[in-house]
Amino acid sequence: MKKYDVTGIGNALVDIEFKVTDQFFADNGVEKGLMTLVDEDRQNALMEVINAKQAKKQCGGSAANSVIAVSQFGGKSYYSCRVANDQMGHFFMNDMKSAGVDHNLNELHLEEGITGKCLVMVTEDAERTMNTFLGITSTYSIKDVNDTAILNSQYLYIEGYLITSENGKNAMIHAKKIAEENGVKVAMTFSDPAMVKYFKDPMTEVVGASVDLLFANEEEAMIFTGKDNLLEAREELKKIAKHFVITQGKNGAMIFDGDTFIDIEPYETTAIDTNGAGDMFAGAFMYGITNGHSYASSGKLASMASSKIVSQFGPRLEWHQAKDILNRLNP
Repeated sequence: MKKYDVTGIGNALVDIEFKVTDQFFADNGVEKGLMTLVDEDRQNALMEVINAKQAKKQCGGSAANSVIAVSQFGGKSYYSCRVANDQMGHFFMNDMKSAGVDHNLNELHLEEGITGKCLVMVTEDAERTMNTFLGITSTYSIKDVNDTAILNSQYLYIEGYLITSENGKNAMIHAKKIAEENGVKVAMTFSDPAMVKYFKDPMTEVVGASVDLLFANEEEAMIFTGKDNLLEAREELKKIAKHFVITQGKNGAMIFDGDTFIDIEPYETTAIDTNGAGDMFAGAFMYGITNGHSYASSGKLASMASSKIVSQFGPRLEWHQAKDILNRLNP
């Protein structure tokens, strides 16, 4: 029996989430609805004009949110990442520990630098806009990958955001190779439409011949496959993913279980913040398939969990909420 259900690799960011108006974007030259990489000065300038007292701070990053979800539902997860020896770095480590996730971080060996931060700006229409300064996580490389944790896992989960740097891409390829050579299944998320639009060639290199499980939203699926409709895109995805999930926002999700397509119905909710919905779906789904649930049951669990996430502020459930969702799934 493996020690971990899922080992994730990805960026380590402290999410600082706060509510804004569209006027805030106009006043500060922020492009709404996108994840934009910014330098430290630009991020600090934005932080000076936000209401910091009302901002919610949590350890984050796409894959980090997903492995935390695995833990909250009762699974065991590990995260390989990179933070600096600063206040935010220590905050990240402590928050990971509180979330029940093992990790590769050791405060005695942290390097000097700046821990990455993501400003998550949420408007009344529930749309999220992110301005991210990667800091030291931009230097994430092969040496930060814990091969032993991968070997002791059912699944390796790779975050697509790592593709933006050569060292990040090499770490993705290395981790995938370790998993494949040792019978560990490989799951991957495209993370964001921009990752497959502007980094399609290196992303294709990472995907290689195939992955065991792929997560994408509709836009990412169509961009990566070069198709202009979802039906054609999903047929193309069969060529590179043994199983895959295409999330469809308020319309639920579509799962390919290796044989047939399964439509996952959405759960009715009032969206106030979409930040982390896709990460939660992936984490809940991976918890399900590594803990005895079918693809259909795991999809239902993931749909419940992501509907709860978008109905509240922040990308993470409370522990009692995860338990309540499991009770609803298994009354």
